[in-house]
Amino acid sequence: MRALPRSFWARASLVLPLIGLSIALLWWRGPDWSVVGDAFTIVDWWWIVAALALNLASVLARALAWRTVVDQALPTVRERFGRVFSAFAIGLLANAVLPGRMGELARVAVLTRNLPRGQGHTATLLGTVFAHRLFDLFPAILLVGYVVMTARIPHWALTSVVIAVGAGLVLFVFAVAGSRMQRRPLPDAGGALRRLIETGRQGLGVLRAPLAATVAILLQCAGWFLQLLAVYIAMRAFGIHAPLPAAGLVLLLMNVATIFPLWPGNIGLLQAAVALPLGSYGVAYARGFAYGLGLQVVEMSVGVGVGLIFLAREGLSIATLRRMPAEEENAELALPAAERPRAPVS
Repeated sequence: MRALPRSFWARASLVLPLIGLSIALLWWRGPDWSVVGDAFTIVDWWWIVAALALNLASVLARALAWRTVVDQALPTVRERFGRVFSAFAIGLLANAVLPGRMGELARVAVLTRNLPRGQGHTATLLGTVFAHRLFDLFPAILLVGYVVMTARIPHWALTSVVIAVGAGLVLFVFAVAGSRMQRRPLPDAGGALRRLIETGRQGLGVLRAPLAATVAILLQCAGWFLQLLAVYIAMRAFGIHAPLPAAGLVLLLMNVATIFPLWPGNIGLLQAAVALPLGSYGVAYARGFAYGLGLQVVEMSVGVGVGLIFLAREGLSIATLRRMPAEEENAELALPAAERPRAPVS
C-alpha cells in the first residue's frame, strides 16, 4: 500500500477539498441549526449511557467473532481474547481517525507484534479480517429482510442495499472457493507473491470449518442486534418514539452511507440518511438530523475511547499504526526463502 504524502500541505490538499464539499453540502441541504441545537437541550443522558453500554457489548461480540476466525487460521498460536480485543479496539480507533480503512491493517499489525516474524502471520491475519468482514453479510441480510417487511424503506435506499448485498454474496462465494483451493498446492514459481497468497488463504480457514463459521456468524449477528438496540435506545434519548423497525431502517441506512467514505466521517451525508426516512414516522428533519449527529458520536466514542485505552496499554501512538503493517511484511519478505516456513496445505 502506498504511503500517504509526508508533507502537511500535501495531505491538506487531499483532505481540505473533501471537507469543503462536506461543509457546502451541510449549508445547502442542512437543517435549521437553531432547532438542531435545541434538540440537544432535551436529551436524556441516561439513555445515552445505555446506548454506549450496548455499543460496547456489540464490540465485544464482534471481537469474539474475530477471535473465532483467528483461532481457525492460527490453531497453534491460540491468542488470548484480551490480545485480540486490544487489537480489534485499536482497529476501531484507527478507522475513526485515519483515512480509508486503515483500522483493518492496524488491528493485524497490533496482533502480530508478539508473534514470530517471517512466518506469514500478517498475510494470514489479513485473510481473517476479510473473512470476519464477510460474516457481516448474514446479519445484514437478516436486517434487510426485517426492514423490508416492517419499515417504510425509501426506494433509493432499497436500490443501494440490493447492490451492496449482491456484491457481498459474490465476494462470499469467491472467498469460499478460494479457501477450498488451499487443498491444491500452488506451483513453485512466484516467490514472495506465492507465499502471500498461500498464507492469505490460510486466514480463510474458518470457511472450511462449518462449526466455527457458524459460531462466528452467530456472534456477528449478536453484535448487530446489540447495535440495533443501541440505535433504538438512542432514539429515546432524543425524544423520538418511533418503533423498532424505524431503528432497523436507521441502522441499515447508516451502513449504506458509510460503505464509501467520501469525506472524513461522511458527516452530513450520514445524518441526512438518518433524518430523511425518519420523516415518514413524523420526526422533524432537524430533530432527526440532531439524532444522527448524536448517534454518530455514540458509535464513534466507544471505538475511540476503548481504542485509546488499549493504544496506551500497548505503548503505541497513532503515527506508528500506519507504519507497522509495512514493517511487518518487509521483515517477512526480507528473510531468505529457505528460512520461511511453508503455509500448511490441507
